[in-house]
Amino acid sequence: MSESPTLEYILLAAHLIVGFLLVFFSAKAFTRTKYKPMILLAIGFTLLVLGETVVEYAFNFLQNENLQKIIEEGFEIAGFAVLILAVKKS
Repeated sequence: MSESPTLEYILLAAHLIVGFLLVFFSAKAFTRTKYKPMILLAIGFTLLVLGETVVEYAFNFLQNENLQKIIEEGFEIAGFAVLILAVKKS
């Protein structure tokens, strides 16, 4: 069953809004506290949101689904690695 393009765009927009709200609040917490792990959280969340949404659509021009998936997963793995680093430093 394939999703309609409208539903796909609504879900993408919701994902971006919620994801970047998380990034915004973690960056705001860093500016308020100057606690270094908070900026790592913001970077990690940014990489996750980009990997889940923007990268998926941005690399459609490659016409290579495997390479596209590797790039997308690379962003997500990097995001998780930065989040682990943030948690370890806190």
